[in-house]
Amino acid sequence: MQDAFAASGSIPLAEASRHGLGQLTRVYGSAPRTAAEGAAEVIRQQRVVLAESRLGVPAIVHEECLTGFTSFGATVYPAAIAWGATFDPELVERMAAAIGRDMAALGIHQGLSPVLDVVRDYRWGRVEETIGEDPYLVALLGAGYVRGLQSAGVIATLKHFAGYSASRGARNHGPVPMGRRELMDVILPTFETAVREAGARSVMNSYADVDGVPAGADPWLLTEVLREQWGFAGTVVSDYWAVPFLATKHRIAADMDDAGLQALAAGIDVELPDTLGFGDGLIGKAPEELIDRAVRRHLTHKAELGLLDPGWTPEGSVAGADEVDLDSPANRALAREMAEKSVILLDAGSTLPLDPAPRRIAVVGPCAADPRTFMGCYAFPNHVLPRYPERGLGVEVPTAVEALRAEFGATEVVHQKGCAVIGGDRSGFAAAVAAARAADVCVAMVGDLAGLFGHGTSGEGCDADELRLPGLQGELIEELLATGTPVVVVVVSGRPYALGEIAGRAAALVQAFMPGEEGGAAIAGVLSGRVQPGAKLPVQIPRTPGGQPGTYLQPELGAEKNGISNLDPTPLFPFGHGRSYTTFEIDDLRISDAAVPTDGEFTVTVRVRNTGERAGDEVVQLYLRDLVAQVTRPVKQLTGFARVPLAPGEAKDVRFRVHTDRTAFTGRDLRRIVEPGELEVMVGSSAGELPCRGAVTLTGAIREAGRDRVLITPVEVEKI
Repeated sequence: MQDAFAASGSIPLAEASRHGLGQLTRVYGSAPRTAAEGAAEVIRQQRVVLAESRLGVPAIVHEECLTGFTSFGATVYPAAIAWGATFDPELVERMAAAIGRDMAALGIHQGLSPVLDVVRDYRWGRVEETIGEDPYLVALLGAGYVRGLQSAGVIATLKHFAGYSASRGARNHGPVPMGRRELMDVILPTFETAVREAGARSVMNSYADVDGVPAGADPWLLTEVLREQWGFAGTVVSDYWAVPFLATKHRIAADMDDAGLQALAAGIDVELPDTLGFGDGLIGKAPEELIDRAVRRHLTHKAELGLLDPGWTPEGSVAGADEVDLDSPANRALAREMAEKSVILLDAGSTLPLDPAPRRIAVVGPCAADPRTFMGCYAFPNHVLPRYPERGLGVEVPTAVEALRAEFGATEVVHQKGCAVIGGDRSGFAAAVAAARAADVCVAMVGDLAGLFGHGTSGEGCDADELRLPGLQGELIEELLATGTPVVVVVVSGRPYALGEIAGRAAALVQAFMPGEEGGAAIAGVLSGRVQPGAKLPVQIPRTPGGQPGTYLQPELGAEKNGISNLDPTPLFPFGHGRSYTTFEIDDLRISDAAVPTDGEFTVTVRVRNTGERAGDEVVQLYLRDLVAQVTRPVKQLTGFARVPLAPGEAKDVRFRVHTDRTAFTGRDLRRIVEPGELEVMVGSSAGELPCRGAVTLTGAIREAGRDRVLITPVEVEKI
């Protein structure tokens, strides 16, 4: 099936529609159109498709929707890495449902989200688009997004299938030096869960090659695994220009027609956003059954969406356009809840929450008064509006300075930028230092500005060569610390940065992963104590700028300082870490069975109690370790979690029901197996704080975990 990139006009729409058209690309998301203007353009383009094609079949309209509907004036929710910090699949599902309702009302049928890549190197620019570094966390929150979006009648598109996030040197589009075992155990489970548990209806291929085979031409990945093993029955769409890249970048195809033939044979059904490979050149070259296969899959989607119904009209498809408010109060309330639940208190120190009536607060840093720093690279204000500066942001985004002034009322809040996110201009240092010296407390707002292909410090094509704060921001913090004024460092970023040089010297540390349009108020609320922080790190915070490997999922020789290497991989803050303004205690570990067969199940129960004076949420985390296996295994791996709200003094039992399939791994012969032997069971509040430890032994023979293997660890929370 073909797609026309209507926004760019690279192929005239009438010409592209001559033999029928698969999809229309980003009618709303390529230029600053209002909802009404976009709806009128959808009607116009669908009318062209109907008039110019022989069979008069409408096109599917797709749009980006990673941080909300990527359209002018639409709510900008937190970036996906912030979803991970919530550890709350139900909240992500509610957000996605709201996004889907807005899109469906405007005649949009397919959303190009969620990103299910698992972070393998923090230097990669698209870390902000991912949900985190743990496959189980990514799988559950990603499945929640799929359920939410598709509940509104919008097809979710899983991307990037698969391996994109593990490129050599964290370089965008770079080759992935990954063996099949790592691919199967770390990368693929997120996609499998979204397909099997949430019913995802579309998949987008990765640009990258894995061990020399580009995903877009890999029948093992796109057909054998995706369809034959997992039972996927939807459509596979190419990432933009991934089909011609097989010829122009990967050099595995002789020309565009060869690239199209290889992609079609591998299992790609729709080429986006142009028809460079899936064009007339395939006539007489591609077997008819392959073309029929792709057309049948896509027409099935059109039928399910009602596009083939006798009464369908372009006008009727956007019937809700006049009533939709793309940044409604309900949307903003949901964006606020997402933001508040995603801000991570790394270390409260002796300063947070701030005194409700300090004499003066100095707010310093490049993220203090630039609202764009709260948004990811696929948010419309950063993705499209830099080309239209006269249009502003399209939505109201209070800055951190504005939010802090609103939060603290009559308190004097002064602001100095100090420096830009990137660049070498120190001319603002003196004023920033003077403001800090004259204040009771200084809030240093540092981090990223998202952009595309080098026009930012985070985002697609904005990779980093190390994990030092960009530009002069590290030097600015050093000068602020030297003033003697307590400095609260708030990092607003799309990736984790090394904070080891300032830890213990800063008065407090807060991490906010691009919290969206309501991020300013959420951060201010955490600093004041109005918002009780309960978020957890979906990635580690490195200690040093070159701190690699960048994920906790490592075998012993990669995860621990052991004297064999002078490099210490210990993070400053571990995966799953996050503090609160109350305290929690996790204890009373109970394991149902000392031994279970390799096809059995056991339960792990702990008691969590709020031992402080404020209500709050604790995320109880279950990790397992396979002590002896036929291949090296991680020293620990998240196997279950639950976000538990607790009143002061309240206690609840958290019970994890663990099927032995959840211990499966890919063995030496590349079969996924459950192996007998001892498992260490660990439960606590982060990968680095696991006070409850026990063991269970799997007995019997090695068992292959088949296509129906259990993917989820159910959790029950019971009040005591």
